[in-house]
Amino acid sequence: MPAMQMNLAAQKVVVFGAARGIGRAIAEGFVAERCQVWAFDRDAQNTPLPSAHANLAGDVTSYDEVRAAAGEIGDVDHVIYCVGVGSGKFGFPFWNLEPGDWARVIEINLIGAVNVAHAMAPKLIARGQGSMLFLVSVAGQIGSQTDPPYSAAKAGLINFMQCAAKDLAPHGIRVNALSPGMVQTSLNEAVWKAGQANLPPEQRQDYATWGGEKIRKVSPLGRWQTPAEYAAMAVYLASEHARNITGQTINIDGGQVMHS
Repeated sequence: MPAMQMNLAAQKVVVFGAARGIGRAIAEGFVAERCQVWAFDRDAQNTPLPSAHANLAGDVTSYDEVRAAAGEIGDVDHVIYCVGVGSGKFGFPFWNLEPGDWARVIEINLIGAVNVAHAMAPKLIARGQGSMLFLVSVAGQIGSQTDPPYSAAKAGLINFMQCAAKDLAPHGIRVNALSPGMVQTSLNEAVWKAGQANLPPEQRQDYATWGGEKIRKVSPLGRWQTPAEYAAMAVYLASEHARNITGQTINIDGGQVMHS
């Protein structure tokens, strides 16, 4: 059997949230496949992706800014949404938060993705092929009490992904979600900080100790996941090898979420 080839060279990819973390790794993964990558991020000017075809600065919560970027990009083959933010507070029980803590989290994690889908879907439809991928979370599948607004927003994004997959399937476009578990990113570190702030000093742990204990508790494989693993899966899902995969939430989580 011949070696698997992704055959994505010269295809046009836009990654929303490409400045850091998993989004940056995914953008670099497509660059390695010799794709033409557009990197969109609010911090694109401060942390640009040097290997990108272009770095675009913008806010996904502004539909006007997303549409302007879509106009600048032109035709596109694959759209990746990697923007995410938590409340910055520890949400167990949920009334540790205020209702006002929810709006920004939902606007960035869910409405930002909807803005991107609305702006980019016509371009994919015009080509009659391609894919769309949303970065979600295991929190959106298990009702995580750590940060209820984040959990609910990601659950909503999983559901929206399924709606989009059904709507775009007749046009030959596949839509999926990629779900991280425990990854050493700024978002994961923010979860640790929020939890520690609610503990007395004698019970607080450093990030490495906290992460190690949590992984042993929630992950059957018992190890961190890495941004490179999501990049590899994102590339695969954009390739013809995944031509019959749509409407799916792919977990790379060390076994944290298992559906019987």
